[in-house]
Formats: sequence, C-alpha cells, structure tokens
Amino acid sequence: HNHQPVGNFGWVFEDVHRSAYAPMLGALERHPRVRLGLHYTGSLLEWLEAEHPETLERLRALVARGQVELLGGGHYEPILASLPQADRAAQLMVMADEVERLFGVRPRGAWLAERVWEPSLPADLADAGYEWTVLDDNHLRAASVPEDEMWGTYTTDDQGRRLTLFGTEQGLRYRIPFGEVEEVIDHLRRHATQDGRRLGTMGDDGEKFGAWPGTFEHCWGDGAWVDRCFAAFEANADWLTTTTPSAWLDTQPPVGRIYVPTASYVEMTQWALPANESGPFHDALEAARLEGRVEARFLRGGFWRNFMARYREINDLHKQMLRASRKVAAISDPAVRRHAREHLLRGQSNDVYWHGLFGGIYIVHMRLAVLAELIAAEDLADGWAAGRTLGAPSDTAAFAAGLVDSDLDGVDEALLSTPGQVVVVDLAEGAGIGSWDLRAARLALASVLRRRPEAYHETLRQHEARAAGDAAADPAAAGATEGTAGDAPRTIHDVVQAKEPGLTTHLVYDWHERRSSLVHLLPAVADGDGIGPTELSSAAYRELGDFADQPFEVVSLDARELVIRRHGHLHVEGGPHALRVTKSLRLGGGRLDPTLSLETALRNDSGVESAFELALEWGLQLMGGGGNPAAYYELPAGKDAGGAVRRLRHDGTGDEEGLDGFACGNDDVGVRIDVRATPAARVTWYPIETVSNSEAGFERVYQGSALLLRWPLRLAPGEEQRFEVHFAARQAEDATPSAAAVGER
Repeated sequence: HNHQPVGNFGWVFEDVHRSAYAPMLGALERHPRVRLGLHYTGSLLEWLEAEHPETLERLRALVARGQVELLGGGHYEPILASLPQADRAAQLMVMADEVERLFGVRPRGAWLAERVWEPSLPADLADAGYEWTVLDDNHLRAASVPEDEMWGTYTTDDQGRRLTLFGTEQGLRYRIPFGEVEEVIDHLRRHATQDGRRLGTMGDDGEKFGAWPGTFEHCWGDGAWVDRCFAAFEANADWLTTTTPSAWLDTQPPVGRIYVPTASYVEMTQWALPANESGPFHDALEAARLEGRVEARFLRGGFWRNFMARYREINDLHKQMLRASRKVAAISDPAVRRHAREHLLRGQSNDVYWHGLFGGIYIVHMRLAVLAELIAAEDLADGWAAGRTLGAPSDTAAFAAGLVDSDLDGVDEALLSTPGQVVVVDLAEGAGIGSWDLRAARLALASVLRRRPEAYHETLRQHEARAAGDAAADPAAAGATEGTAGDAPRTIHDVVQAKEPGLTTHLVYDWHERRSSLVHLLPAVADGDGIGPTELSSAAYRELGDFADQPFEVVSLDARELVIRRHGHLHVEGGPHALRVTKSLRLGGGRLDPTLSLETALRNDSGVESAFELALEWGLQLMGGGGNPAAYYELPAGKDAGGAVRRLRHDGTGDEEGLDGFACGNDDVGVRIDVRATPAARVTWYPIETVSNSEAGFERVYQGSALLLRWPLRLAPGEEQRFEVHFAARQAEDATPSAAAVGER
C-alpha cells in the first residue's frame, strides 16, 4: 500500500519514490516468479504520471505479465465510512477509472484506508464493482475467527451484496521486513498444509520498505532484505508460492462466512481512545499477549469515529467536508460540478481526519491543504448558487448569515458568508470564531490547533527521565535512542527518540479551545504587569472572567452583522461582580478585500467599581512555522522612523504598547491583513506549539500564532466602555479558475 497524502511536500514524494517505491519495482523485475498486489493512491498516481512516467511504464509491464495486480479503493485515500454515500461511490469509481486508464485493467480489489471498517462497506464496495478487500487479523479476531484459521479468505455481505475479505496475518506483518528472512520462511512452513489450501496475507505500508528510519539500508543496502526474501520464496518453490489476490480467488473457495464489527488495526483502535485510557489499554493488551492469556482476543480499543469527539478541530473539519459535499451535490452545471467535486474528493484525504502515534491533524501543511480543497469546493458551489458564472466578476455572491448546528453538537452556531470569506462563530463556547476562511486565497485563517494531552506525552516524559538517569550514570550514553539496538531497524511503533532535548518543558495544555475573538479578563496592570507572552503562552496567569469558554446569546443577526451578549461575572476580591459583555461582529468588503470588525462593549452591572484588563484573543494561521521569512508581523518602527516599519517573523514572540495599527501576512500566499485597534492597544503575540511524534521522533510543531489586543479598564457602576478591532484582508490573486479552464478539464 503506497500512499502520499494530499498536500504533502513534493520533496517527500521524491524521497520516498527514490527510497521505497522504485526499489520495490526493481526487486520485482529481478524476481519475475514473485507475484503480489500493489496499491497506489490517487494522489501518488497523479504525481507519478507528472514526475516519473517511467515508473508507471515499469509498473504497466509488471501488470501486463501477470506478476502484479493493482488494487483500487478510494481515489484520494479517504476513510470511506466517514463520507456521504454518493462520495463513497465517487471515490471508488474515480479510482477504478484511473487504474483502468493508466494500466488497461479494472481493479477487482480495493485497499481500505487505515483498514477502518464498518458493516455497511460491503455494499458500497460491491456496488462500485469491487470483489474483495484486505483487513487485519484484528478484524478477523473481532469476528471470532480462531488464530489458526486466519490462513484463507472469508465472505461477508450487506444489503444482499457480497464481498470477500483477505485477512493480514499478524505473524507475517510483524516479521516483514523487521524479522530475519529465515524467520519468515519458518513461520510459513509451520503453517503450511499438504493440500496447499492455506494462504498467508501481509498487507501494509510500502513506505516501510526503505522510507521509514533505518529501513533503506536494511531493505536495499547491505541488508538487501527484500531481494533475500524474494530469493527465499523462489528457493522454496516446491512447497511455497506467491500469488496475486484475484488469482487465488479464481481457484480457491473461501474458508467461510463472517460478519466483522466496526474495527481497524489494533494501534488505530488504541489511538482513538481518550489519552488517559490509551495507555492502560495498551498495557493490558500487551500483558495478556505476553502471558498467552485467551482474553487477549477479546480486548477491544476505540471506534475510529471517536476522533471527532476527541478533537474539536477534526469534528469541525469533518462537518465542513459534509457541508461542502451537500453544496457540491446541488450543482446542476456539469463543468462546475466536476471541478468542485474534484476539490471535494481531494479534501477527503484521510490523513488529517485522525491522529495516532504521529502526524495526523497536527501536520499543519497537510491540514491546510485539505481545508483549502474544501474551501474551493464550497466556494464554487456558492458561486454557482448565486448565479455567478466562472470567470465573471466575483463580488456578485450575496452576503448571507444564519443559525445552523454546523458541528452537530445540538447547539446552533452562527455561520456568516460574504463573497470573500466564511466565518463560523461557536455561540456555546465563548462566541469564538472557530473557522475564518478566505475564499480567494483558500486560506483557513483560524486553523490553530489546541494544545492537549496525548498518551505518548507520558512516553516522552519517561524517555527524558531515563535519558537523564543514563547520562548521570554514563555521560557517553547521553542522547542514545531507544529501540535501535541490533542489526535490523525497529518498527516506528517501537522507536523512541526526540529531535531536541527538554521537549517536556514545552508540554503546555490549553484550558479552552483555540478560537478567535475570545474575551479574557486579566488582573489590572498594577497587579498584573508581569503577564507577558511567557505567562500567556504557558497559561500561568489568573483568568478573572467567565467569557472565554461560556455561552453567549444572540441579540440580532443579519447578513452583515452578528450581535451577541453574555451576562457574566468578574471574579475578583469581594466578587463575583456582574459584568455584561456585548460583541458585535461585522463583515464587509469584496472578494479580494474582505473585512471583519469586532466591537466589544463591557458594562459594569454591579454596584462597585472594577479595575481589570481586557484581552481579545485571536488565533491566526499564516503558515509561519520554522521561521518562514514569507510570514510576518509588521509593526511601526517608531515615531522618529519616518513611516518605516519593522517586519518580525510570524512564529516569534513579541509585546508592544500603544499600537493603533499593524499588519500580518504571508507574501508567498499573497495575503496581507491590516489590523486597526480603537483605542490604541497593547499587543502581545506568541507561537502555539504542540509536541507530537513523527517517523523521525518527538518534535515541536508550530500550529499558528496567538495574538492578543489588550486594554486597561476601570469601570464605575453602570459604566460601559467600547473597544474595536478591525481586520482588512487583501488577497493578491483569486484561485478560482475561469470558465474556459474548467471546460478544458
């Protein structure tokens, strides 16, 4: 199974092609009697056709001589069960059409992304023309298949539609390519029978054959593991042969019938659990396995859909996808619908719809790429619905607003759209802006991830503690990596390493969601002048209000303005004191120059005077990670600088007094946002960084920038004060294609 996600860097495609994909074809060419199935996802096939057509030619030759069978599946590798029915069919059919176009053979089998299985999938796959798919031993175990009966195929069905299941055998999956070749052969020999009716299946990531850390030398260098393994298959041809999946089905009946409950591979079911349950589940399962206890078969982890409960950002992404899907389905113009559907299908690429040992929703560039596709799909649909033809002036789309349960939590959000932007306000949690999408640039400006506990953070803490102890006992041991001993590399599930020391000091967890326009009440400057970027970033400050994560009520809503209010409290000595906060959100501007203004009014409804500081928090995503020089904050240089400005990196930290105007943006994306504060404000900003895992180890990942505009207040009983922040975005180009460009596709 070879896959590169939508939005991944081109150099990653190239590097993995060099280290894993191309060498595997070479090994097959050197061993023509070895037969197997290969799966390439649509995003990878597109790249290969553009960048390495010679690889497709080599693959065509292997297919033509019957040595390789190509699998289909969802074209952009979506979690099929998470899609609307029509999109499931579209993903499956587009992939089958592409495989047939490129290789002249329509696929009979489908790879199932992340092996996320739900009982409705047999009908979806069969209706799209697929006969079989590959699941894990974990699925078969959940369907009560005994350990010694996983050496064959099983049938299942739904709504009268039949599907055949190949089950990946655990012993093969764990040994290939991390065990010795002799171990693989011995394992197969132990399970062989005289009648030749047993089939061992190993289905797993192609990237682990050269692209995972340490595997290139092992698989293709001096270790030459793959060639040695293929040679061993050939040397044992008197009792062992390889086959393509469909060739097996053409001659061998299934073992029996099973019905598989919702499942995935065992690690995915662990990751889907809450952070505080993931570790105990892992420990219980490992203990049961090591002790050979029969109850290990019955231990089940979580359900894939729980990722939408664990991560607000994943749920918002999924529901935005569903919203775009409904709108695309309503388009009656074939050319517009075809173009919008392509964006929609690309926006369903699964990698950022979950999170496990590494990557997932934490990978910023892929998250933004998927969101950009969804923004484009919805934008095309909205433009068509407004009567706009492609290539025509784009400011004709209407301003619109409404109360909708956009995240399906049972409480309405406010959704506002203009020709240039779409804004979603979560009224139940601080009336924060959870989504702020710039249409022309296709930029999800508010996509900043919350810092939250992860189960692997405890692994990191233990790793650092052991490293500190080892260094104290033996300084030469400092910096050693766990899990790399021995000649063969370890699977990435077992290796523990960190890209920099002291990462546990960056484990900070947010007490509220990372939304924009949140109202914080901080101690007055006299008491709290020490509250700077460090204290704010580490959440080491005292929150005096109950407005950042509590409900607001709607006062009024029309196409250009949302007015919301909360009767809350200021929690100070002698309090709590009644305080009313009214937020007026106004949208304006055109396609390339949308504006967003927030006026915040605070009224003291208590009988005592109160002094505190108002801080309006914004989360901004301008792709500034790694000190990207294109992403910036731009501040006045000072009164004596003659109008000059200072440019500071967007992933940096800063604190400036008395600013009535500044800017931020990204030159590469072509977005600039001018910010005006009335009255002048103290402006504080800092990066939001998570600590997550990757194939190369634990690392800090920049998720966006937190920006706070701050004013001191002293309110007498009954007094009200108002503050305004105005954002004016400018987008250099409109990514929407012309009618001619769409018609040519």
